Amino acid sequence: MRSGYAGDGTASHRADSIEVVRARTDTAPGTGPAPVTRDGTGRPAQVWVEAPLQMLGVIEACHLGVLGPGTTIVPRARAPLLLETAAALAVMGLPDGVTMLAPRPNVPRASRDDPVGVGDPFSGVVQRAWALSRPRDVVILDDGLATLHLLEVLASPRSSLTRARATRRLLRRLLGAYTAAQLRSLARTGNLTVFTALPVPDALVARVEGEGARILRHSFDWLRSRTTTAAPEERRVVLGSSLVRNGLVHAEPYLAWLSSLADEGPVAYFPHRRENEAFLRWLRGDDRFRVYEPGVPAEISLRGLGSGYRILSLPSTAIVSLRLILGARGVPVEAVRVPEEWWTDRASSQLRERLNSVHELPRI
Repeated sequence: MRSGYAGDGTASHRADSIEVVRARTDTAPGTGPAPVTRDGTGRPAQVWVEAPLQMLGVIEACHLGVLGPGTTIVPRARAPLLLETAAALAVMGLPDGVTMLAPRPNVPRASRDDPVGVGDPFSGVVQRAWALSRPRDVVILDDGLATLHLLEVLASPRSSLTRARATRRLLRRLLGAYTAAQLRSLARTGNLTVFTALPVPDALVARVEGEGARILRHSFDWLRSRTTTAAPEERRVVLGSSLVRNGLVHAEPYLAWLSSLADEGPVAYFPHRRENEAFLRWLRGDDRFRVYEPGVPAEISLRGLGSGYRILSLPSTAIVSLRLILGARGVPVEAVRVPEEWWTDRASSQLRERLNSVHELPRI
């Protein structure tokens, strides 16, 4: 790979120390509850979304009847990728009765008689709104691996709903503790549902359901039923990562790994929505890579892949979801475990373990 990107100034690292973890073909213990089947009993809800994957989760919940006709989706304002995702979903044909509203800066107040949905209960916007509205029935949609963190919080009575890497100011700690108490109270009355594509470990399912919450699992039935899109020309596909941008992984070993892949042939690079633009500009200057513009989630943009393609990624929820979507077509979705020497001092041992745990989730 040509030189020129300064990265983070760390010493060079070997790229051949990485471990690629291929998906298991068996269904192992720890896959959690059985997938939900469509029953049409869901009630309409107002759902606040702040990320594209959350928006896709709402559609899947409506398709399976977890949320009913009349459901409205409210995207957060000043999030361009949400608009792109909404447009892509509309082209594919939204489930009957689902309405996509205009973006708003804050969570609108909903009727207390209907359920409300969110993808990120760790969000300060959500927690401030719920402190005032006190919802009576909540459905939580996938927000990546943070969903597993949420379930751990629900199963641990003294835990607070604060992000693993957040600066824990007093107000945020108080809000997080109050919201966690709200959700546990809803769980005890049977009014908390978590809708996820992640294969939640059996022990965690038992702990969460012991608190009264429901965990429903899906496998992107709606998305898999849609017409597929054109696939990239490059047969090797890499999913971008925010770990370098967030200061958790050194740039140099990541770039060396990418270069080693490009030495084997052309690479299609699908950036993470939070990746550094300077890095992407530099990558576009290397003719071994084709960098696709950040936009809709990989679950949507790559659903047309078939036999002969190969997907690689650092820890990401997309590994799990793409295995669900593409597994029947024989597309390998390979997880790259982050080597110890790649991590920066900002990545705690707990965070490293949590992120690398995606490789331990079995294929469904």
